[in-house]
Amino acid sequence: MDLDMPDYAYMFGFLQADGHLGQGPGQKGRLTLEVSVRDIDLLYRFKQLTPYDSSVTERIRSTNFAESYHSATWRLCSSEARATLNGLGMPYGPKSKKIAPPNGVFSHRDYLRGLVDADGSVGEAEGGVPFISLTTSSTAISLYLCSYAGRLTGVTREPKRNTRDQVYNVTYYKEAAQSLCANLYYPGCLSLGRKQVKAETAASWVRPASMRKWPARRSWTPQEDEILLRTSDPAATAQELDRTEKSCYIRLWRLRNGRLLPPSNQ
Repeated sequence: MDLDMPDYAYMFGFLQADGHLGQGPGQKGRLTLEVSVRDIDLLYRFKQLTPYDSSVTERIRSTNFAESYHSATWRLCSSEARATLNGLGMPYGPKSKKIAPPNGVFSHRDYLRGLVDADGSVGEAEGGVPFISLTTSSTAISLYLCSYAGRLTGVTREPKRNTRDQVYNVTYYKEAAQSLCANLYYPGCLSLGRKQVKAETAASWVRPASMRKWPARRSWTPQEDEILLRTSDPAATAQELDRTEKSCYIRLWRLRNGRLLPPSNQ
């Protein structure tokens, strides 16, 4: 499972967010991924990508949201396949707060698209404004999205858990959403068809002349973060980087306290 290959990077992101890796006694256990039956085609794509025996089944059951929910489930029991996924960063059992971007080389935009397809949304907000969002319990994933989108769009986000569910809801609107959608959902990529269509529709939005546009804040680069961490002197670094001393102090504190990804992981 070479995560430098777009389809495998996407698949791993989707599994990390929405799949379940179960471990039984001895070599027993299985990977399961359940989606709405409308997305069953994606499960067959995953089945084709996997060189091990697996199955796709359907069922109708009652849930908290619907009396008859029609779903499709992909099951994979190979111990070798499960060990591979676990080694790449997919924990056994409950994992929502534990997952993080894989170590080593991987296709970033395809991995992120897998996360968004599994646990995110793409569409139009009030007034037809395009948006793209990701809901996650993982601090590492929320920071990864903010870092990736910040470099791409210039829009800075500081993820915070909401008070009701204690999860992160990171959302981008308007031109930032257009840029992120175009980057993640490129022509011919492996994705959920319905979200691909919504992402492509976002490109047609045009900001009304009456809608005020706030100037984007200047994003921090990994090179600037490295300089800041190396000098550990916000006042001196502020002059070198042409930034305010306050912004350098806050940035250094966040980097040191795990509120931001270190430069090596950006």
